[in-house]
Amino acid sequence: MRRLLARRMKFHLIGAFFVSVGCAALYKFGVAEPRKRAYAEFYKNYDPMKDFEAMRAAGVFESAPPK
Repeated sequence: MRRLLARRMKFHLIGAFFVSVGCAALYKFGVAEPRKRAYAEFYKNYDPMKDFEAMRAAGVFESAPPK
């Protein structure tokens, strides 16, 4: 029973490290990268003036009344 805690802790620390690295990689490639690509695709064709005119026509802005 000597050094049982030390041996088990070493095993669990190594396991926890690999699990955390795996989770970080899954998040990066499963969530963050697709989100970056989606934002890049959206802003590639985004026209802010067209969006402003649509919101203005809908009456969203108080300082810019609809035409």
